[in-house]
Amino acid sequence: MTENLAIIGGYVVPVSGDPIQNGTVVISDGVISAVGAAGVPVPDGARVVDAAGRWVVPGFVEAHGHLGVHEDGEGWSGNDTNEMTDPNGARFRALDGIDIEEVGFRDALRGGVTTAVIKPGSGNPIGGRTVAIKTWGGRTVDEQVVALDVSVKSALGENPKRVYGDRTQTPSTRLGVASVLRDAFVSARNYAEKRAAAGTKGEPFTRNLTDETLAAVLDGELVWDQHCHRHDDIATAIRLAEEFGYTLVVNHGTEGHKIADVLAEKGIPVIFGPLLTSRSKVELRDRAIGNLALIAAAGVKVAITTDHPVVPIDQLRLQAILAVREGLPARTALEALTVNPASILRLADRVGALEVGRDGDVVIWSGDPLALESSVEQVFIGGRPVVEPTDADDPTPRVVERWERFRRSSWTA
Repeated sequence: MTENLAIIGGYVVPVSGDPIQNGTVVISDGVISAVGAAGVPVPDGARVVDAAGRWVVPGFVEAHGHLGVHEDGEGWSGNDTNEMTDPNGARFRALDGIDIEEVGFRDALRGGVTTAVIKPGSGNPIGGRTVAIKTWGGRTVDEQVVALDVSVKSALGENPKRVYGDRTQTPSTRLGVASVLRDAFVSARNYAEKRAAAGTKGEPFTRNLTDETLAAVLDGELVWDQHCHRHDDIATAIRLAEEFGYTLVVNHGTEGHKIADVLAEKGIPVIFGPLLTSRSKVELRDRAIGNLALIAAAGVKVAITTDHPVVPIDQLRLQAILAVREGLPARTALEALTVNPASILRLADRVGALEVGRDGDVVIWSGDPLALESSVEQVFIGGRPVVEPTDADDPTPRVVERWERFRRSSWTA
């Protein structure tokens, strides 16, 4: 049965286009089928949600988090972020460590976050494959996947040199970390050449998942998510990307403002954050919320991250609010939560904007989400309600339980 949802009468903010007073968003079979002013046809039998006096905004995209692989409040037993037994962990996959019952998923919904890109940690020079998932709605994590192959997580700087240096093995310096990356890409390039030759000759070929993953990076199939804070590490990230020709995304970028013009000239985006942290290590000594505004002002495309659970994922928009206070234009801040992360990580065909053809991931806010006093009232993922008022007498939003989500075969108008 076709399932239709129409959200009417709200202040619709597509982000990819101009806001619409008294707007309408129609979702059919989980996908946005119409966005416009009053008068957009509402399908017969559609569930109609009156959003008068509310803001209607696309679900936020967390571009760099450890949701489900580093479970908030679970200690060591819930921490599967880093497999720190091999400096080259390209074959590892964040997907295999995600627990969708982590409390952070509920927090995400309450913060308006409907999509998250889950990444391994920064203990290894090469941490593994990342995955983009919805923050609710599956019986298993596999049913929440937006994109199975997004990027490969890599780390420069203090973390990998500390992990392996403490064991007196390579890499123990920044030189060593860079050499691990170079060796890995040379191996992957050789692997790809041998694979191609074997294919041409029709000969058997033994697969190697580590080299195969990195070959996909070299072929442009996967983005390279580079953890780096200091400006010199960012420069190394650029040097390596240009040496091997892969697509680089700077993650964290604490000192990105120092070479923002270089990043802008080369078209390298920055997933900035987390913003609400202490200077817990030397790399963060020049940490400042205002640095994001400086990077964006140089013309760099930016997204904002909580690095959950470093900062709880529901505080994603709070970071944007504080960045606006420190000089980031409000429109850029909203883009950094929606269209920018979607674009940076090649998810723009699915999420990040209220646009025909994209997933029906819509959040109804009590007001401007960049106003501190505003709150989430309703959340729809793929057009289905995942956060909604309890009842007419108690408007407090509640998360729809997973079993209840699947019990519903259709809606009534």
